[in-house]
Amino acid sequence: MFTNGEIDGIIIKKLELFSDSRGWLMELFREDNNLKHGFDPVMSYISVTKPSVARGPHEHIEQTDYFCFLGNFNLYLWDNRKGSPTYNNKQIIENTDRLIVIVPPGIVHAYKNMGQEDAMVLNFPDRLYAGRGKKEKVDEVRYEDDPESPFKV
Repeated sequence: MFTNGEIDGIIIKKLELFSDSRGWLMELFREDNNLKHGFDPVMSYISVTKPSVARGPHEHIEQTDYFCFLGNFNLYLWDNRKGSPTYNNKQIIENTDRLIVIVPPGIVHAYKNMGQEDAMVLNFPDRLYAGRGKKEKVDEVRYEDDPESPFKV
């Protein structure tokens, strides 16, 4: 059903590590280098995922995700945008450690911790979860509990 290949609109960038005798620092995003014209994060969160555990798949109707991976994940992407030149493409990005991946609306996505330890993902989406004051419908189409879903991790 899906064709393996890159997906239009996905942006991938390696996080730069700056280290010295004190430790290290990584710039997660900068206003002057946000990688997508007009992309403005409105919140952030961090999640920890246990080894061999997957989160997703799901997609957003309006939200763009700005993931920063700190750990060995496989990221699974499916282009579910009917007007896209890469509609029905599936892309797997292996070993996402220290990668930024920007996922636009309509791209089904999931990630799985492939490492032996807990690993972290930071996200800086451009929509508030459940809207202002958490009073709106969540912008998410979830597939993980649907046994008929074509999106398999």
